[in-house]
Amino acid sequence: MSVYPRKKSIQIDFYYRAVRCRETVQMAPTKSNIRYANNLLATIKHEIATNTFEYRKHFPNSKSHSSMIFGNPLAGNMTVEEALRAYFDLNKHGWKKSYLQTNLQAIDSHLVPAFKDVRLIDLNVGMVKQWLGSLDCSPSRMRNILTPFRGMLKDAYTDGLIDQDPMDRVKRINNSRFRPREPNPFTQKEQNKLLAELHDQTKNLIQFALYTGLRTGELIALRWSDIDFDKRLVRVRRSISREEESTTKTAAGERDVVLFEPAIEALDAQRRFTIHLGKRIFHNPITKKEWAGCKAIWRHWKAAYDKLDIPYREPYQTRHTYASSMLTAGEHPMWIARQMGHTDPSVLFKKYARWMPEMYPHAGDKIRAAWSQNGH
Repeated sequence: MSVYPRKKSIQIDFYYRAVRCRETVQMAPTKSNIRYANNLLATIKHEIATNTFEYRKHFPNSKSHSSMIFGNPLAGNMTVEEALRAYFDLNKHGWKKSYLQTNLQAIDSHLVPAFKDVRLIDLNVGMVKQWLGSLDCSPSRMRNILTPFRGMLKDAYTDGLIDQDPMDRVKRINNSRFRPREPNPFTQKEQNKLLAELHDQTKNLIQFALYTGLRTGELIALRWSDIDFDKRLVRVRRSISREEESTTKTAAGERDVVLFEPAIEALDAQRRFTIHLGKRIFHNPITKKEWAGCKAIWRHWKAAYDKLDIPYREPYQTRHTYASSMLTAGEHPMWIARQMGHTDPSVLFKKYARWMPEMYPHAGDKIRAAWSQNGH
């Protein structure tokens, strides 16, 4: 480590992380300025020894501080786990509760066990691809796991902790071993059996679900003020996830859904239970309070199934039943997609193609083009 006077400046020469660094201080090489440069060099030497050296602090105009080894004093030894925890702590206050819990679960259950002791600067594309190949979960679950991972790596690259983002070369994730569950809608006979076994508020909830196609979280977040009985519409504007009320799953989820007669009948039957309370429509019939979350509904649903002789399906199949029923009845797929709050109408074709009448053999191409022209 040395200080070299130049004609109009002073050069400081030192080694940092096994790399020789030459930085110029724009000061005339006077005795006092050379003494200042020597003191600066001593400070740098001490900070390097104590692992507290920040390149940009001393040389803000240098190009070197943006490199992967000079951007941050912890870059050399920071592990993937430390980077993930730092990313989570930095962003958690701006996340919804459900999104926060999903990210935390992904970090604790998948990312940390896979990369716990790996240094951030040692992480490479091969390691990431090998790990992805070991995952056995649905595409949606895989996306949830990768969300904090992608966010952390993007920030690390921006902050100069790594010279490239490994996920930039992992564009499309496919899990060939995973076969998504096919929709298994209820037949009309099965719907009649199910509703005959359910009673009061639970029956009203399920009947309303079968004839509106709302997601479970959207159902239990509904308020009486969301119903327009004159126009026979329900305005879906919020949802409940992990016992937290927030916006709908997507922007397209905010929609007005047409109420068919069975849905109106369910609301009329529900009036005597909750309309005097003035807030949410559907309440837990056991606690007599608003549903806290979706899980409690499953217990009522399962109890009814124990007395039926039809194959078991989860409550979400009410949504699949709505979609398949509308398609079978000949309703236009684009209209159904809007009613269900799909961001992309292609979702409808991927899931429910078998129920689509022959009158729409090329509806998918036409609808995607129409949505694109309308800015969707």
